[in-house]
Amino acid sequence: MSIGEQGPGEPRSRLDAQIGLLLHGIPDVEDGLEGAAVHPGDWATLGEVDYLYRERTLLVRDADVHRVIGGDDPIVAGAPVDHDNNLRGLTRLQLADNEPKSVEEACIQADRVLGEGVVTPDHIFYICTGTACPATEPEVVPAGAAPDPGVSREPCGGDGVLVAVLDSGWLPDAAAQHYWLAGVDGQPEDPFGGDPPRILPYAGHGTFVAGVVRTMAPEAAVWVGKTFTKVGAYYESDLVKEVSDALKGGAEVISLDFGSNTRKDIASLGFEILGELLRNYPGVVLVAAAGNGASRRPFWPAAFPWAVGVGALSATWRKRAHFSNYGPWVDVFAPGEGLVNAFATGMYRCTEPPHVGEQRTFDGMARWSGTSFSTPLVAGLVAARMSGTGENGPQAAAALLARARAQTIPTVGPVIFPGQACDDRGGHGSHHHRKECPVPGR
Repeated sequence: MSIGEQGPGEPRSRLDAQIGLLLHGIPDVEDGLEGAAVHPGDWATLGEVDYLYRERTLLVRDADVHRVIGGDDPIVAGAPVDHDNNLRGLTRLQLADNEPKSVEEACIQADRVLGEGVVTPDHIFYICTGTACPATEPEVVPAGAAPDPGVSREPCGGDGVLVAVLDSGWLPDAAAQHYWLAGVDGQPEDPFGGDPPRILPYAGHGTFVAGVVRTMAPEAAVWVGKTFTKVGAYYESDLVKEVSDALKGGAEVISLDFGSNTRKDIASLGFEILGELLRNYPGVVLVAAAGNGASRRPFWPAAFPWAVGVGALSATWRKRAHFSNYGPWVDVFAPGEGLVNAFATGMYRCTEPPHVGEQRTFDGMARWSGTSFSTPLVAGLVAARMSGTGENGPQAAAALLARARAQTIPTVGPVIFPGQACDDRGGHGSHHHRKECPVPGR
């Protein structure tokens, strides 16, 4: 069942709620993601999810299509799919109606014949993870609350740098309501649904993320894409084309506030091909969320060496947030718990235990937690540094990561804070000792 509105169908856990929303949506309000499936099939009994995927669909490199469906003894019966988001190098295969193998069975057979990872599922990538979407539901703050962290006063503000945010879209009214969002643009999002209208799950996420970027880089140009139009989720084979379009659109910093676990933890094939394409854009940096599963499992695309993988610090900024993924593939940790920034205005109905059915009324601001918010914080710091030093994206990111490693917190890892974009270049960052001082307002 979908995330229940009330009654006996209420989800038993946050995982039940999130998977229910993904598969079935909210009755009479929003559909689930068409074709979405879960592995293993008995995930509800087991209480855990390995990966999410598009049913009856495989991904292969263009060069491997014939090895999979051609010849006298094909691995599966299927055909390439003709679709609008076709990225050069990546082919989506649709299993034939008479093909008895499931996606997992087809991948197992391909592993044996061609090697692991030649054939993969078309994974679902999401603003949420399989265990937390994001780490919390949005929480109410007083009307007129200031953003937290606050708007940077560093001399480097991101002027001349274009940051692309691929997310739920942009709430145009936010620019007039919040001064730090003036000039932000993007694809409009309608956050409301239902009768009476209410803010839907994951709505306003892109605007919140843009607000976090702007608090770190108040002069940067920020564009918010409406990538996740359904329940905060999108298929891998479609998503990589959206990122490719952001590259072609001239973005210098791309904030990827989403990700996925994959079958057997093999690197996402779609993003592996995108990483090869990235070589043609040497001045661009991709900053990616490490995920909210409190897990060491690689979370893609953050785990790729060409991405800056960002985990979340707790509200004290002294330890890892309890929800944050971690491990040697996470490059840096930044504040990501209890951030306050721009959100929609209206009523929101909670969908996750223990708050199912609880109504919250928002006035354009919210408190939210997740690595999808520590990620734009780092993206904003990179953009700010670029404007102050003349470095390109990868160079600015490398400098910030070097600083993060120099101030590693034991049991956490490299850390970076607001106010550290350019204060080593003669600026006056005010927050770089925050890990040693109380956090104002908390």
